[in-house]
Amino acid sequence: MTAARALVALATLLPFAAGAFGPAVAAAHVLKVTWQPARPHVGDIGWVSVQGAPDDATLEGSVGGHPLRFFPYAGGHAAVVGFDLETKPGSHTWRLAVLRPGQEPQTAQGRIHVQRRDFPVQRLSVPRPMVDLDPETERRAVTEAERLRTLYRMVTPERLWRGRFTRPVGGTEPGSGFGARRIINGQPRSPHAGIDFAAPRGTPVVATNDARVALVADYFFPGRLVVLDHGLGLYTLYFHLDDARVVEGERVSRGQPIGAVGATGRSTGPHLHFGAQVGAARIDPATLLELTVRD
Repeated sequence: MTAARALVALATLLPFAAGAFGPAVAAAHVLKVTWQPARPHVGDIGWVSVQGAPDDATLEGSVGGHPLRFFPYAGGHAAVVGFDLETKPGSHTWRLAVLRPGQEPQTAQGRIHVQRRDFPVQRLSVPRPMVDLDPETERRAVTEAERLRTLYRMVTPERLWRGRFTRPVGGTEPGSGFGARRIINGQPRSPHAGIDFAAPRGTPVVATNDARVALVADYFFPGRLVVLDHGLGLYTLYFHLDDARVVEGERVSRGQPIGAVGATGRSTGPHLHFGAQVGAARIDPATLLELTVRD
């Protein structure tokens, strides 16, 4: 993400409910808040950096009511932001709070505009037992989906990734299908929350960046899967694998093989479903591959 796509705002910190008998508040600071991209689209990953906060400060924040997880970066602070694929387009409020020992919190806020994105409609035909589930299989699928949602809510309080994210499979063809409104056997289903890379069975799948292996499992819809925790609420997901070559808790490096392309789970043929999450936000992994930060 280049500076040309950045939105820079200068925000003056204000005391948060400082009473007449409260602790003394230091002089106001002016923050430089930079958003990349300046006008994100639904499904994008974003990046917000903050300069100008006191050295001893801790930052908290939110955008659209969702928390921001700040970490030290380039002499200031930064956080990754996920704009879920079903985010409502329009103006969203961001808020920052600067916390210092023995002083009242100071706050700043502004707005960022999320652009509409049109998603394709995708019609698929799969065997009926993969759509019309018997009660036991439906309970299994619901339980597995909840396990994944619970995992994505867990936040490792440090950044494990460094530099750019790399493609999970070789080649140059872009993945496809993010956000597609799927109609399976004539029935509308949930939007597609990842991108698909067509590749022969057995093609190596690699970690897109440094991470900890958060989950290795065999689930009904995703099939054999690996989930990587990159820290600060950022996860990448690798579904329909033929095999997994890592174990839970293992630390992996960018480019390290973690599995092979397969057709396990609900799949119409060999391919990799590659997904990404920032907390509960389902983001377009293609925008993650474009994310450029200094280290």
